[in-house]
Amino acid sequence: MNDNWDVVSGDVSIRDGVIAAIGNHDIAESHDRTIDARGGYVLPGLIQTHLHLCQTLFRGYADDLPLMDWLRTRVWLMEAAHTPASLRAATRLATTELLLGGTTSVLTMETVHDTDAVFEAAADSGIRATIGKCMMDAAADAPARLQETARASLDESRGLRERWDGAADGRLRAAFAPRFAVSCSRDLLEAVASLSAETRTIVHTHASESREEVAIVRERSGLSNVEYLAAVRLATPRLCAAHCVWVGDREQALLAEHDVKVLHCPSSNLKLGSGLAPVAELRQRGVTVSLGADGAACNNRLDMFEEMRLAALLQAARRSPGALTARDALTMATRSGAKTLGLEDELGSIEPGKRADVIVVDRARLHLAPDHNPYSTLVYAARGSDVRTTIVGGDVLVDEFAPTRVDPLEIAAQARAEAKALAGRAGL
Repeated sequence: MNDNWDVVSGDVSIRDGVIAAIGNHDIAESHDRTIDARGGYVLPGLIQTHLHLCQTLFRGYADDLPLMDWLRTRVWLMEAAHTPASLRAATRLATTELLLGGTTSVLTMETVHDTDAVFEAAADSGIRATIGKCMMDAAADAPARLQETARASLDESRGLRERWDGAADGRLRAAFAPRFAVSCSRDLLEAVASLSAETRTIVHTHASESREEVAIVRERSGLSNVEYLAAVRLATPRLCAAHCVWVGDREQALLAEHDVKVLHCPSSNLKLGSGLAPVAELRQRGVTVSLGADGAACNNRLDMFEEMRLAALLQAARRSPGALTARDALTMATRSGAKTLGLEDELGSIEPGKRADVIVVDRARLHLAPDHNPYSTLVYAARGSDVRTTIVGGDVLVDEFAPTRVDPLEIAAQARAEAKALAGRAGL
């Protein structure tokens, strides 16, 4: 996934967590360990730019509902019922699933409270993560535990950044994460814009996901969603806006003008009936569009291979076959994700000097034969379960299809127990 789109046969040398060399040479004697990846595809780790790790315990509890009903009658109730223990269980379940499927980096928005527990579990998992506490000071219809003042929200977000940004040898970073314009006051959004400019911190939000959301923003502000974000000074290259399904020409031009990053979540948009995002048009305008599974409450999988496949297929249906090619989709899952995180010099391709976030996809699977074109094979035929090896920063976290740091059976058992208790607290 370098500038020349090279596909080479050879070895990848990793030293001190960094890619040292690529090529055909005998490295077995000069390294502590050799991973036999013969017959496999070696790729940069996949980067998901819109997730909610805390919602992984909600899988199956919030199906078949439109966005605002989904939020008000299920997701907000369950987020309010979270405890540090259930947040850790959700994060452990999510990060194990993500790593097994080849995702090595995530941008994630959590709930309003107890986000330290998410950072702690992410640190233990070995994944690379940019995490933000959900900020929402203007949601009168949300449970009391999700209601906060702008000052409290800002103070807690700043505190998380002070405690965690750069932790775990730089694997963890903090973001500011105002949920969306519907649940945030203008004062809060403007304060986040100032903080982001001062600290050069990513802002992670939702925008123009559903027509109902767009209508609420217009009724309150007289502006479209993206116009409103620009009016509160959030429209900058640091803004990461999830979904952007309902954006017309004017809003697309604003996104391009301000270099706002768009986070495309095809499975979630389909499941919630939100619509089909104009990804092909946004990319034609030069907008950086990356991919994410969203949360397990609205997907219900965290499989990046599925998101790549759907992204390409949906643009074929919207426009024409080839409107978003297989190579485009793989770029969105790697290089565009790195650019969205502001880490394009460190991640997103296998090149000497970049961090050793690398995966191996097993090509021996029947559904991958005859494997004429690597981009086509990976995007249209491969699955997350085809990932044999996952490495983050030189640490092998999945080896021969199995996690190396945790027992998946124990992770699943704990998640089931915590999910049952959480649903009981939420009254579901």
